[in-house]
Amino acid sequence: MVLRSAGAVALLSLLASPALATDWLSPAYTNLYEFPLPIPPPKAPNFVYTNSKTGTPIEYYEIDIKPLEQQVYPGRGKAKLWGYDGISPGPTFHMTRGREAVVRFINHGRNANSVHLHGSYSRAPFDGWAEDTTEVGQYKDYYYPNAQVARTLWYHDHAEHHTAENAYYGQAGFYILEDGNPLDLPVGDYDLLLALAGKQYQENGDLFSPNTETTSLYGDVIHVNGQPWPFHNVEPRKYRLRFLDTSISRAFKLYFEADGALGTRVPFTIIASDAGLLTKPVPTDNLEISMAERWEAIIDFSPFAGKNVTLRNSRNVQADTDYLHTDKVMRFVVGNSVSSQQGNGDLPAKLRDVPFPPSKTGVDRTFKFERSGGQWQINGVTFSNVANRILAKPPRGAIEVWDLENGSGGWSHPVHIHLVDFQIISRTGGRSVTPYEKEALKDVVLLGTGETVRVIARYAPWDGVYMFHCHNLIHEDHDMMAAFNVSSLADFNYPETTKFIDPMEDRWRSRPISAADSADSAIRLKLEMFQGLDAYNKADQIEGALVNYYSTKGAAAPPATAPAATAPVQSSTIATSSVAVATTSSAATTPATTPAPVATSSATSGGTSTTRTSTSKTSTTRTSTTKTTTVKTTTSPAVRIRGRSY
Repeated sequence: MVLRSAGAVALLSLLASPALATDWLSPAYTNLYEFPLPIPPPKAPNFVYTNSKTGTPIEYYEIDIKPLEQQVYPGRGKAKLWGYDGISPGPTFHMTRGREAVVRFINHGRNANSVHLHGSYSRAPFDGWAEDTTEVGQYKDYYYPNAQVARTLWYHDHAEHHTAENAYYGQAGFYILEDGNPLDLPVGDYDLLLALAGKQYQENGDLFSPNTETTSLYGDVIHVNGQPWPFHNVEPRKYRLRFLDTSISRAFKLYFEADGALGTRVPFTIIASDAGLLTKPVPTDNLEISMAERWEAIIDFSPFAGKNVTLRNSRNVQADTDYLHTDKVMRFVVGNSVSSQQGNGDLPAKLRDVPFPPSKTGVDRTFKFERSGGQWQINGVTFSNVANRILAKPPRGAIEVWDLENGSGGWSHPVHIHLVDFQIISRTGGRSVTPYEKEALKDVVLLGTGETVRVIARYAPWDGVYMFHCHNLIHEDHDMMAAFNVSSLADFNYPETTKFIDPMEDRWRSRPISAADSADSAIRLKLEMFQGLDAYNKADQIEGALVNYYSTKGAAAPPATAPAATAPVQSSTIATSSVAVATTSSAATTPATTPAPVATSSATSGGTSTTRTSTSKTSTTRTSTTKTTTVKTTTSPAVRIRGRSY
């Protein structure tokens, strides 16, 4: 029998570890590799509604956010959590590409919540805008496309000022988008979902709350799927491991080590990222993963039959604080027999054609992430600065290059840009782009201490207001968030039934829990309504039309953006800065010539497009040519939000 005792491991760690801040903040946990890896249960739909006229199915689910207790420390009290369906992590959604879904999140928890389906190009009102909260005793229906290529997504809380608390206490879960298995990758028991987290505990066995933290909470107890330092029995064959870092502040640099070969790293292969498969398999012996990132790996346990293989974490990862056992993650106990050869063959040399954006010279926008004056800011702005927090207005379908700069020493910032998949072009000031990052599209990228990362993306397929922010949830809760407005194109002329611009539009917001709304007939009527919106079913055609739109106009001709209407808007989210935001191009040396005005997108009311009255404001934006371009932006009149005028 292979031993899983922690005693020898602890002794070796004490002898080999560099100086630590302290051994423990939590009570000492002495049960490493003694408890099995929990596997979150699959989530089944309540029912599938099929439109009688079109035959189009839409899956309907309900998730109940409610308290739970979990025995984490043997011999101590239980940790008091609140999670999706009363478990942590939440149940796993296995979704089929091309089948839309509505998920009703019902809040019986402790705090207001907002749900972000991370990795989905959901329409703005269903994307989890931080202020679009559902109070205890309310529910909200989130409408999801499930139309992108197969990928590992996750759903988690996104409520303003207590995302960290809600996520830390259990509100996170996997959402797997599947599209068959043409490459015969490992499935079922050979496809493991691994949600990593660092947490801290009190003497009574309950969690230490992050509510008073203002910088970071790294945690000294490493969890996988909610269990500290678990083990998992595996066969001596290939496995697919889907890594997700759900920590609120801790990043990892992972590697594998086998019994009898300590100090020698076991090779493995990266095959997929946040946005699905890479171009090709990338061999490595370590994986850097920061908060909210997803990476998928293939590892072959066949050389280690009858042995242990331990998943380890490096010391000195970015600015994270190390403790006694934060260099360990979990243990795989390798058996001696194989029960299936499914997915156990060689990987192909090519995985897929990744749709990287066309190359582009210059930089359209630069965003500096820093701590200044005790505040976590992006370009000197916090999310609470409603009048100025929209920092970019890329026209719908435009390709833009952004520089993301870590401007404060001693901190790392995993930056998440909603809506889009981006390509990492370069990283300077520390590390370079990793080999697996070079073959991937992403939606999160780590800005290490002192680093600047350049990314490129097409801002499509939808118009609307979306967020970008630091995914260290302590920083996020202290307003290190901003927004961008994917502006409507006046001359796009693609027929769309409904506009979804304002993430706070009242039509889509949460409602009180009621027996009438919970009736089967009411739910089916609502699903019929969702299907009639024409929200997602033409995503591929729209993306193709946007590509054609820009190829027809040519790079030199800026797109015309939608003019402002005079109807009132319902909420604050489209309030934009009256201060010109200058962006810098690395190739630009002179001021610019003039294209068409860039207008804010229109908001909607009951399916009818409406927009704030806008006044012109001129800002100068450098371009990648030696010419200069003056771009007109729009500003919104003052509106009242929570009793204040902006």
